[in-house]
Amino acid sequence: MVTLPEKRFDFNTKVQVSHTGGELSTDAGLVLVKEMMTQLDFTALAQQLVHFKDERRYYRHTNVSLLEQVILQLIAGYYTDLAANQLRIDPIFKLLLAKSSLASQASLSRFWRRCDDQTITSLQALNQAMLDKVRLAANQTELIIDIDSTHADTYGHQEQTDFNAHYGTMGYHPLVAFDGQNGHCLKAQLRPGNVYTSSEVDPFLTPLLEHYRQSLPCTEVVVRGDSGFATPELYATCEANHAFYLIRLKVNRKLSQLAENLIQIDDGQCWEKTETHYYATTYQAKSWPVPRRIYIKSTRPADELLFEHEYLVTNFTSLSAEAAFTLYRQRGEMENYIKEIKAGFYFDKTDSSRFSDNHARMMLSVLAYNLVSFMKRLALPERHRGLQINTIRLWLFKIAGKLVHSGRKIQLKLSTYHVHQALFYQLLAKIQSIQWQGLYAQR
Repeated sequence: MVTLPEKRFDFNTKVQVSHTGGELSTDAGLVLVKEMMTQLDFTALAQQLVHFKDERRYYRHTNVSLLEQVILQLIAGYYTDLAANQLRIDPIFKLLLAKSSLASQASLSRFWRRCDDQTITSLQALNQAMLDKVRLAANQTELIIDIDSTHADTYGHQEQTDFNAHYGTMGYHPLVAFDGQNGHCLKAQLRPGNVYTSSEVDPFLTPLLEHYRQSLPCTEVVVRGDSGFATPELYATCEANHAFYLIRLKVNRKLSQLAENLIQIDDGQCWEKTETHYYATTYQAKSWPVPRRIYIKSTRPADELLFEHEYLVTNFTSLSAEAAFTLYRQRGEMENYIKEIKAGFYFDKTDSSRFSDNHARMMLSVLAYNLVSFMKRLALPERHRGLQINTIRLWLFKIAGKLVHSGRKIQLKLSTYHVHQALFYQLLAKIQSIQWQGLYAQR
């Protein structure tokens, strides 16, 4: 007979504590996530689109079931495979996955080994299918693609890990693209740690632009990037796919001379106040086959003599220079998206030895991030759409719940004293009322 330990508290010695409360779960709010996945036909889409290198003849857990288990664990905040050993008999996880017991850590480790390059490509196809469905439901006709790179630290001998001089540490150098209007992650690609920022950006971006130009109704597509993406190949890719671009340029002597020649100072100059001027002109770098339009922002701080200049290259023709810089500054929100996907969904967890395993882990983090992002966009009240995942977990997912089985039904009884229960039922009703249309609308 196993005796469970009982502990007493010093603040009140009459209180005894032990983990003998029965089949309770602290993650009962994950039913909201499962409801969202059901509305998106996530399981059917995954079965249809995702490919695994599976040579098993006998198994208890399908690859799609393992995929869903990992995503739910990530959304709940369980970032290690080892957590699966404790969650195997969690009543909520068993209910959501319709299984008598979940996969163990060993099963998840073998799952990653069945992920190859084709799996990575198919996971992106699954992500794109969900993005398309949500885009049509939200009636979004314009698209801003923000591209950037980030860093994922490594602490072992993972494949293709290397030193990155910009970040000053060992790791990988992923490439990411986000929807600048709502924060959805459009695409992600894991790269070796020593590649330059814009490396492989053309094959990364081209399929996205072709998809939104041919498959979905987009009245306008804009690509924004910092100076690391200021390459003629990127400009040509956008132009070939009828997309606008706003890319920051690095400062050089020729650009500085061009900006200085545009500045005019008269005798009535007020040096005590900060002043800002905007200009539009043409410029051709040595590596560019043709001249291109650039915008210049010249700022002179108060009590200074010299101007500081910023530059954007673009193919916009009707946008004013001031409006262009305003539009570009909004790209700064992407840094928050990257922080959220890394800190909240463990996007930079790269502790597997194989490169493909780490790439697959990254893609599942993207899927988990987007599922929550879709909920925020389509179902949360507008005043709550800026909530981060840690707050959403605390308010809506980490709820004490108990399953009660009867002959006809299963009752999920949540805590009577759940502070945000009104928001919980409001979110549930909104998820169930989403009207799908267009692509993937038929169940």
